[in-house]
Amino acid sequence: MQRSDAAAWSRLRLDNEQWLTPWEPTSELPWSQRHTPAAYRAMRRISDRRARTGGSLPFAIRWQGRLVGQVTVDNIVRGALRSGHLGYWVDRSVAGQGVTSLAVALVCDHAFGPVGLHRLQADIRPENRPSRRLVERLGFRQEGLLRGYLDIDGAWRDHLAYALLAEDSPGGVFHRWRARVPD
Repeated sequence: MQRSDAAAWSRLRLDNEQWLTPWEPTSELPWSQRHTPAAYRAMRRISDRRARTGGSLPFAIRWQGRLVGQVTVDNIVRGALRSGHLGYWVDRSVAGQGVTSLAVALVCDHAFGPVGLHRLQADIRPENRPSRRLVERLGFRQEGLLRGYLDIDGAWRDHLAYALLAEDSPGGVFHRWRARVPD
């Protein structure tokens, strides 16, 4: 994420409020206040600090020269676990075109390769079928149901825990993604 993305990020988030709200954490602040350029700058400062200390891997998704979303590996734990939690969102106008799955595949390969993680976990609400299909196509396996796991969109929501281990895709997650894309 770049400093110059503030206005584009704000516009993108505001334009996608209805699309994204069902999957976003509950907040006391209205959507419009949480997605200003100033809010972006504050989020970016925190994200950059966490990235510098190895706790997060934040990435912008750019498609055809414009910002269209974000992929983040957060809550990274080192030591014996070497794990992180995967999250992502994308502009509704590019959903279903393979943009998000490509971005997630590339981030997974980066996390398993140069970063040295062993496990990535993606926690997804059961009713979010497109997101579930995305991780399943990339090789993530469903491991269980997390009851009342996160406060999302005004209520404690169940999530399905999906995980991918480095050895699950020996040729890389991008290779798996590429094998599914028709020529």
